[in-house]
Amino acid sequence: MFSFFEKKTFLVDHLHGLVDIHNHILPGIDDGAKTVEESISLIKGFSEFGIKSFVFTPHIMHHYYPNTPQTIKVAYERVKKGLLASGMEEVQIDYAAEHMIDENFENLLNKNAVLPVRKEYLLIEMSYLQPSLYFDEAILQIAKKSFFPILAHPERYTYYHKKQNSYGKMKSEGIQFQLNLLSLGGYYGSEIQRISHKLLKDGLVDFISSDVHNQRQLLALKETKISKKNLGLLHGIIDNTLMTFY
Repeated sequence: MFSFFEKKTFLVDHLHGLVDIHNHILPGIDDGAKTVEESISLIKGFSEFGIKSFVFTPHIMHHYYPNTPQTIKVAYERVKKGLLASGMEEVQIDYAAEHMIDENFENLLNKNAVLPVRKEYLLIEMSYLQPSLYFDEAILQIAKKSFFPILAHPERYTYYHKKQNSYGKMKSEGIQFQLNLLSLGGYYGSEIQRISHKLLKDGLVDFISSDVHNQRQLLALKETKISKKNLGLLHGIIDNTLMTFY
């Protein structure tokens, strides 16, 4: 029987060793950290609860964040140098990107200007306002390039909330799902929290990550609580994220 008094636990107490494959920690190139100092501060905050391995994934978004492998590498090297200067050699870092499926995406794909996670997985996103007109074709082209597509935060695309068969359809097409940790605690609103719990219950989530942009979100993550039931569903996803990307 459901109870409003169901015992909950802090989510971060169960994330030790997780590889965070989606975040905006690199400085000054998107809507995430602005300086190297902010980047190092975020990494220190994650380290406090046992996350010390990161794949940085800044946006590549036409007209808004037109990053390239070169701009991302420069920002990555700045953070790498900052970690060494801070005596944080134990932190493991890598870089990729979060690719917006827009009118320029296929052009980037054809020019080999995308940045996969661990060489095989391509992190993609869509607008929160409406589905991408280019999505289906993009998935076909991603497959032709022998990448596995990972859709970032599927729970946040509210236009799918009343068309939940869309989630199953995407999964049948080989698209893997990455859930945001903050969604589980209601950071983006109760409806997104509800859908995140349903995706967990339905076994549709493959990977879990922070998508953290700033200290405010990191603090919210530290305060996020989760029920024992949902924690049980999450354990396998945490393990899968770790085994796939460590």
